[in-house]
Amino acid sequence: MNHFQFVSQNEQDTKNFARSLASILQKKDVLILTGDLGSGKTKFTEGILSYFGLQNEISSPTFTIVNEYQKNDISIYHFDVYRLENSSEFCDIGGEEYLENGICIIEWGELILDILPENYLHITFSKDTNNDTIRKLSIDTNSKKWEDYFETIKY
Repeated sequence: MNHFQFVSQNEQDTKNFARSLASILQKKDVLILTGDLGSGKTKFTEGILSYFGLQNEISSPTFTIVNEYQKNDISIYHFDVYRLENSSEFCDIGGEEYLENGICIIEWGELILDILPENYLHITFSKDTNNDTIRKLSIDTNSKKWEDYFETIKY
């Protein structure tokens, strides 16, 4: 597993970073987003959706567990699994089918790691203690696709 870091100076930085990453996303890609409330997970997701022209569609899936977005032949699924008891509940809502059929952005995905594919991308968001607009994104990769991307981009 490789580790990369990105420091976002503001919400727009976070969205731009996500928008750039979205350019390589494909069906079956899984992004796990971890971090406290207000740490940037939803802004990051908004950046992903903006790449696909869906930025005005975003809403937090906290109570619905999953929001589905469609752009042409691309399905994007935005999950918040914080309220699930375990990974079998994720399976009960058809989670495995979602993983096979689209791009999955999973907030609190570390809670269901046992059923996720091995090549997921894990991004942990943390707030800067001295400046509330700055976010540190700690990125853990475990596939060549992600490693190649983060080794070559300028951010």
